[in-house]
Amino acid sequence: MDFKDYYAVLGVAKTATEDEIKRAYRRLARKHHPDLNPGDKTAEARFKDINEANEVLGDPVKRRKYNELGSNWRQYEQQGPASRGAGAAPGSGGFRTMSPEEMEGLFGQEAPFSDFFATFFGGGGDASAGSSRPRASRPRRGHDVEAIAELTLEDVFTGTTRRVALDRNGTSHTIEVRIPAGVKDGARIRAAGEGGRSGSGAPHGDLFLSIHLLPHARFERRGQDLYTRVGVPITTAVLGGDVGVATLSGSTLRLKIPEMTAAGRVFRLRGHGLPTVSKPDDRGDLYVTTEIQIPTQLSPEERRHYEALRTLAVAPEIQP
Repeated sequence: MDFKDYYAVLGVAKTATEDEIKRAYRRLARKHHPDLNPGDKTAEARFKDINEANEVLGDPVKRRKYNELGSNWRQYEQQGPASRGAGAAPGSGGFRTMSPEEMEGLFGQEAPFSDFFATFFGGGGDASAGSSRPRASRPRRGHDVEAIAELTLEDVFTGTTRRVALDRNGTSHTIEVRIPAGVKDGARIRAAGEGGRSGSGAPHGDLFLSIHLLPHARFERRGQDLYTRVGVPITTAVLGGDVGVATLSGSTLRLKIPEMTAAGRVFRLRGHGLPTVSKPDDRGDLYVTTEIQIPTQLSPEERRHYEALRTLAVAPEIQP
């Protein structure tokens, strides 16, 4: 039996915070989940290691015990079960590792945790450390399923749906998930009961859709506000006038440019940003930054006017 470096399994430093461990676990569990890697034994083994590492490092008491022993773990192995003490109460780390029942739902009746884990903590999940009493048979809840939805800003502006294909007992099943307008990057949309199927009347698992926002060519999102840039002809910047500003909805607004507007000036168009989730009428603003457009070529008449303007702009010579 070899020592298991749980920090290496999650790819975090020994000084990692609880939030860093939580993020690492969620990212790796999504990547290696059996539902996303059907038939991949390497991903299956990796998923088990990730879940086991999170069971220890996600619980402050278990993590402290693991850190204290470190490379001296074989001394601990030689102690009797009675001297090891019970494991920490489940869930004290603030986020949930998959229970042994859920692990068995994925992998059958094989032990969901390694011999190394059992040596330290006597088992996993809600089993008492050192206890050989089998768990009472009870219906197992279906496992949760994670998927990713890539959205454009236009999708976020109007709201959209995504179809997710699931493999249920060898049969392909498609779920349509509604994504509300205004959803934020990194949000998770829950479709209750649309995850893994359960047996014996237990609840089904849930489907979680993680939102990934794609970059946009013209707009940048900051909260519910949008930012863009607009070209302003140099004559309009000097004399004033109107320019058209394209919005995310596809319409064009007329922006009034005052005389002597400098490059980089920012204008706010109220209510033309993104809607707020569950409050579609509550919208952010659109911020427009001016970019002064210099002509790339001049006609002979335009050149004469610019030369005349340059003459007017030259300061008179100072007489002694």
